[in-house]
Amino acid sequence: MTTASVFQWILNAIAVLFTISIHEYAHGQAADWLGDDTARRSGRLSLNPIHHIDPVGALCMLFFRFGWAKPVPINPSLFRNRKRDTILVSLAGPLVNLGLATILLLGLKVYFPTNAFFLDTIIFSIYVNLGLGFFNLLPLPPLDGSKILMSLLPTKMEFWMYRNQRYLYIFLLIAIMTNAITKVMGPLVMGYMNLIY
Repeated sequence: MTTASVFQWILNAIAVLFTISIHEYAHGQAADWLGDDTARRSGRLSLNPIHHIDPVGALCMLFFRFGWAKPVPINPSLFRNRKRDTILVSLAGPLVNLGLATILLLGLKVYFPTNAFFLDTIIFSIYVNLGLGFFNLLPLPPLDGSKILMSLLPTKMEFWMYRNQRYLYIFLLIAIMTNAITKVMGPLVMGYMNLIY
């Protein structure tokens, strides 16, 4: 591995850590605004990646451009409106990632950097933010999309899914192991990039 490739890897790793941190911070901050201070009391209302990183999830983001972090603790019973606020908190992380990717894409339209390291890091950051954003919107436990789906369901069905979601994780594992996730994520990411850029 050359010095240049090591330097680029370091920049990409920093981009991954920032992407994870802003995603989890957004969840915690949204919950805090909506009446649940659990993330603040747990020390998770922070942009410090040490508070949020899941090693396996971070490596997946670095190499496969989708992954996960340690979930921010949320107590829905503290929300003013449990179902509505659970949806809003679940949306906060993915929307922040999609928003950041959008800003970076629009920034490239205004200024296209000539420095290869800087350009590669920006492009990598766009892919990672889009990957994390869209990946977490999939309606599969334990992803954010599953919490949105459960909050939209009748309460009896919602609680059944919450009680059994540890068994439903298998569907996400199967999707990852069979490469179905990549087949879904690829068109979403490229389609969004083409739409914006």
